[in-house]
Amino acid sequence: MKYAFIHRHRQAFGVQRMCHVVGVARSGYYAWRQREGASSPKRSQQAIIDQRVATAYHQRKGRSGAPRLALDLRDDGLPINRKTVAASMQRQGLRAKAARKFKATTNSRHSLPVAPNLLAQNFTALAPNQKWVGDITYLATGEGWLYLAVLIDLYSRKVVGWAMSERMTADLVCDALQMALWKRKMPKGVIVHSDRGSQYCSMLYQSQLTRHELKCSMSAKGNCYDNACAESFFHSLKVEAIHGEQFKTRNDMRRQVFEYVELDYNKQRRHSAIGMISPEVFEARMIA
Repeated sequence: MKYAFIHRHRQAFGVQRMCHVVGVARSGYYAWRQREGASSPKRSQQAIIDQRVATAYHQRKGRSGAPRLALDLRDDGLPINRKTVAASMQRQGLRAKAARKFKATTNSRHSLPVAPNLLAQNFTALAPNQKWVGDITYLATGEGWLYLAVLIDLYSRKVVGWAMSERMTADLVCDALQMALWKRKMPKGVIVHSDRGSQYCSMLYQSQLTRHELKCSMSAKGNCYDNACAESFFHSLKVEAIHGEQFKTRNDMRRQVFEYVELDYNKQRRHSAIGMISPEVFEARMIA
C-alpha cells in the first residue's frame, strides 16, 4: 500500500519527497496515519481502560476521583495506578463532584449548661463504641428545609445513628441517639461528642445520655475543628449526593439520604482514615 510504503521510508527520505514519488497528497498520508493510530495496540488498550474507568465512575455515581477509582478497579482485577485513571478521566471529561461551601446550623447562644470537651480533638478509637460524634445540618427541598442529625463511630467512621425532621429540635438529636443505641446493642460508657447547640444541651437529650450511662462531650465555643469528623461527613454527603440535584419533596430528600448513608457511605465509600476501605468492611476485618 502506498501510505505504508511512505511510512516505512519517511525517516530516510522525508514525508514530502515520498508523497511526491508515489503521487499522493501529504494530507492523505496524515489522514491514513490517524486512522492507523486509532486502531493501534496502544489506542486499543486506552479504549479498554477508558471503558473500565467510565463504568467504575458511573457505578460510584460520579462521587469518586482517580485515587478511589484506581482502588475499585484493582479490586475488580485491573492493575492500574491513580495517574492512569486520572489521564483516562481527563480524556473522557469525567470529574468527581466538586465541593461547595456550606454553613453551620446549630445555635450555641443559650444559657443551658454545657459539657467539657472530653474528646479534645483526639479522633482515634481502638474499638467500636468508645467515641461517637454528632452534628446537625440542613437540606433544602421544594417543600422547605429538612434537618438531618447523625452520630458517627470514630473507630470505623460508620454512621451508627441518624434522624431527619422538618424542625431542628431536641427530639431530632434524641432520635439519632436512640438509633445508635439500638444498632450498637445499648453500649455504656461511650463518649458522645457534639457542639454546644441548644438541642444537645437540652434536658431531654442530657437525660437520655444519663439514662444510658453515656459520657457527654462538647466542642469549645465557636471551634469547628473540635467536631471535624462530623463536619467532614456532611461535606461528603452534600458534595456527593445533594449538590446539583433537585428535590421537589422532603420524601425525595429522605430517600436520597437513606441511600447515601446506608447503601453508599457505610457499605461502599472508601475512607482515608481507615485505609481506603468502607466502614463496614473495616469493622468486619477488625472483628475477624
